[in-house]
Amino acid sequence: MDKISLKFHINDKNKRIAYKKFDGKSLNRPGVIFLGGLASDMEGTKANYLEKLCQYQNNSFIKFDYSGHGKSDGIFTEESVLSWAEDALSVLDNLTNGKQILIGSSMGGWIALILAKNRPNKIHSMIGIAAAPDFTEDLMWNNFCDDEKQKILEDGILLQESEYSEEPYKISKQLIFHSKNCLVLREKLILGFPVRLLQGTADKDVPIDTALRLVNHIDCNDAKLEIVKGADHSFSSDKCLKLIADNLNELLELE
Repeated sequence: MDKISLKFHINDKNKRIAYKKFDGKSLNRPGVIFLGGLASDMEGTKANYLEKLCQYQNNSFIKFDYSGHGKSDGIFTEESVLSWAEDALSVLDNLTNGKQILIGSSMGGWIALILAKNRPNKIHSMIGIAAAPDFTEDLMWNNFCDDEKQKILEDGILLQESEYSEEPYKISKQLIFHSKNCLVLREKLILGFPVRLLQGTADKDVPIDTALRLVNHIDCNDAKLEIVKGADHSFSSDKCLKLIADNLNELLELE
């Protein structure tokens, strides 16, 4: 299987966004965009699995690093969901052809919903993997103690331990307050395409309540939520990866 070369796209803020793209030859099929999570990059387990799957099936695929992530320009603590959604919109508008299936992991699920609001005619369907819409408000700020809130307000940064890296998460004032402009669960969210949500019971970062709230919040004629017993937030076991692939293949067959 051919190795996909790293390329760079210049976004509207004149930042270089690192990406890898495979141009498939499957006719009349939508492309696939993978949208990663907070502080992750495009070389994670799910992104690489989907890249190989789409190559094998000769289906167009693209993955990328948000500003301040991976090999893209930018400083992580100066960015927010707003700027990362702008990155994703730039990729969608400039690097894809035809309708796309959005596969969003954690924060990527939130960004997929932002794309759906802004470019509904370009979206074929979406898969949310432990989707975390509005997490900066509902799972972070609203759950911070007074001391944590004060530290963000005064110092601009709050460090939180991460299960996925030796480096702590750097929760910035920018992340918390600029992301307020992107909240999607505060008003009606009409999605005119199929939605598949996958959630694990052992997820310590995004509670099942978030998945239930999301599936009940969206106005969609074809929305399904599948809860997997024992799956954690990474959703990267062989069983979980196969479930992602099964859902993707189902969506690829839809007109």
